[in-house]
Amino acid sequence: MPIPHLLLLLATCLGPVTAAIAETPLTAEEFDRHTQGRTLYFYADGAAYGAERYREGRRVTWTFLDGRCKEGRWYPEGRFICFAYDDTPEPQCWTFFARGDGLHALFEDAPGATELYEAGEADEPLFCLGPEVGV
Repeated sequence: MPIPHLLLLLATCLGPVTAAIAETPLTAEEFDRHTQGRTLYFYADGAAYGAERYREGRRVTWTFLDGRCKEGRWYPEGRFICFAYDDTPEPQCWTFFARGDGLHALFEDAPGATELYEAGEADEPLFCLGPEVGV
């Protein structure tokens, strides 16, 4: 087998191994260092998905950019970073990865599930409407 073909074969076989090594999930400490005190915008499939403000004590505020905000907290659970919001009993768990252009997250680490990517940082506070009240 000529050398160029052998190199191509090796690159093809080693590509997934190299990608797997590069795709080590962030630890809770790494995630906290990246997010603490920031408000990040997230996109999915090229469209705005939402934004989250990360505060001390692992407290967060999430919005789908519709003016409604959810208060909650995040915590580590194995390889996941899970989010529990005051109005949602079930946690939302994601695997976060650091890539050159920011955070990437895969919902419940499931192939084909929602994948988010960091699309920038807010310069101003989140837009949150006040609480909904009756008549």
